[in-house]
Amino acid sequence: MTPKEWESLCDGCGKCCLEKLEDELTGAISYTSVACSLLNLETCKCAKYEKRQKLMNDCIQLDAKNVSEFKWMPSTCAYRLLAEGKDLPSWHPLVSNDPDSAIKAGITIKGRAVKSKDASELEKYIVDWPE
Repeated sequence: MTPKEWESLCDGCGKCCLEKLEDELTGAISYTSVACSLLNLETCKCAKYEKRQKLMNDCIQLDAKNVSEFKWMPSTCAYRLLAEGKDLPSWHPLVSNDPDSAIKAGITIKGRAVKSKDASELEKYIVDWPE
């Protein structure tokens, strides 16, 4: 798969850009509604995508070799689905041929997230809707 093809798998949901909390005892991951400060909450796209890893030290570059390591990826994530041998859902932009289909399907963080600068105490922002 070419880099362009790999990048096209992203449905633009923004869920991977939400802050997450990990239980140290169980390893369970809790999503919050707090988005990375680089995420545009309207478009669900990174405002500094090309520079994101330099600007955010915890931003991870996913690739075909490491994607299966990240169990915290949302269950709807195309990267995760393909790593698990599953098909893309009907609302995925590559299936629907509509770049806004994830937003129209209500899959994205649009209207449900806040910027990290507006949040304190992440525990107060734990949500269950990313899954």
